[in-house]
Amino acid sequence: MKKICISVGLLLSLWKGGYTQSLDKPAYADRKLKIEEVNFVSSYYQQDGNNSAVTGGIGTEHLTDYAQSLDLVLKTTDRRNRQHTFVFDFNIDHYTSASSDNIDPLTVSSASKSDTHVYPSIAWSVHNDDSRTTKGVALSYSTEYDYKSYGINFSFAKASADNNREISLKGGAFFDTWKAILPPELRPEGYGSGAHGDRDPVDYKPRNSYNVSLSLSQIINKRLQVLLTVEPAYQQGLLSTPFHRIYFQDGAETVERLPGSRLKLPIGLRLHYFMGDRVVIRTFYRYYIDDWGMQAHTINLETPIKLTSFMSISPFYRFSHQTAVRYFAPYGQHSTTDKYYTSDYDISGFNSQFIGTGVRMAPPGGLFGIGHWQSVELRYGHYVRTTGMVANSLTLLAKLK
Repeated sequence: MKKICISVGLLLSLWKGGYTQSLDKPAYADRKLKIEEVNFVSSYYQQDGNNSAVTGGIGTEHLTDYAQSLDLVLKTTDRRNRQHTFVFDFNIDHYTSASSDNIDPLTVSSASKSDTHVYPSIAWSVHNDDSRTTKGVALSYSTEYDYKSYGINFSFAKASADNNREISLKGGAFFDTWKAILPPELRPEGYGSGAHGDRDPVDYKPRNSYNVSLSLSQIINKRLQVLLTVEPAYQQGLLSTPFHRIYFQDGAETVERLPGSRLKLPIGLRLHYFMGDRVVIRTFYRYYIDDWGMQAHTINLETPIKLTSFMSISPFYRFSHQTAVRYFAPYGQHSTTDKYYTSDYDISGFNSQFIGTGVRMAPPGGLFGIGHWQSVELRYGHYVRTTGMVANSLTLLAKLK
């Protein structure tokens, strides 16, 4: 951490030095770049079900995932009294997937019996109190066995004169490259498996995503806050997964095929109500529609309750209902005359529920006598779908300041 801070400090010093040379301004009180906070998140996730898309809508969906995340927030103030915030985020997941192992049962390393997903990002934003604006840019990278992704995001926000209202606009683009791994029985002659050491060629396909987010937040009174968001998104490229099998009514087999573009429109409304000093009611509703025929409704309720001056619990519940895309059919029910087809139950019609709670501790003097260790929270969640999938997650969050 010390090396990171020194490196970042040197870079900022060089940047600020060059800026200073170009402007002949009076001396000012230099405020060094400081670590504002460090957040560490560790989580474990496990799911089970019997509708794997890899085997055409039947078969195990067993999956385990261990995820670690570390983000470092640094702040400084420039000569115009603008506050600069830098966020360095590093995430790594390691998962095992029984369904992925069924892509090529003869050579289990063909795709990913297990895999590691790494996705770092860096973000910079500057807040100007005089103009009540915040501008930012973020870069991200993501890689695992069969894909790589590069992302960029821009953001702008402006608050009202009384700071009770804020409007923000965000825009982002992600440029992905997928390795088109096929099931072994459906590979053309000379087509590679995608496994390490296999020199036969494999196709690489692009998948690009573009999104915009417009939000308006308003403080109604000292107890009630409202936020409205509209987040249209557009994808193009390879939107199907080449190793998802499809079985037709006549027993023939092929791979998933979906349109090369998708337009999505989520609209969300969030309400926070503060019931005195001890209870907060957080609610969220989202409506979703896309041009593949899916519609979804999601409601979320979380109620942090302060038990003592340093301990709180946060029970939460989420219900979601979605309709299937028009290209979905279960195992063996697609017709060979269909133009597009999928048996992926993630885009089928179902209801789901996610319920759990978090326990948070934040003693005034720090945890276990460590003053910089501000808080720790443990969250457990249980997820069920009407398709039969069941999942559990356990997450540990720690904050240092």
